[in-house]
Amino acid sequence: MKKLFVTLLFIISISAIIIADIYTDINASMKTGNYKTISSYFNSSVELNIPGADGLYSKAQAELLMKDFFSKNMPKNFIVKHDGVSQDGSKYSIGSLETGAGSYRTYYYLKNNNGSFLIKEFRIEKDH
Repeated sequence: MKKLFVTLLFIISISAIIIADIYTDINASMKTGNYKTISSYFNSSVELNIPGADGLYSKAQAELLMKDFFSKNMPKNFIVKHDGVSQDGSKYSIGSLETGAGSYRTYYYLKNNNGSFLIKEFRIEKDH
């Protein structure tokens, strides 16, 4: 019983570290406009809602759209407002992106896909 408890604790700890690394990578990339790192976490298809694009896109299409967005909106700052966990164990993050072209509210949703968390939904919306 003790061995099972220790094993479960280890698995939970490793999962928490992996999620923290994903959050760290994505959030650092938001600060610099590194669309390649962000898109590396995209699922094979991703629901993307950013200025100029709204729909379900393949990973490759979504990467090109993110590249276009960041080429027109160079980040000045990015602040995480809230990270959380959905009832089904999925993760999400809400943030605020400041660019030369204005301020945006950001949201991304990570879903477990065969043991890896991948971005299923990604939004960048003009802050009003």
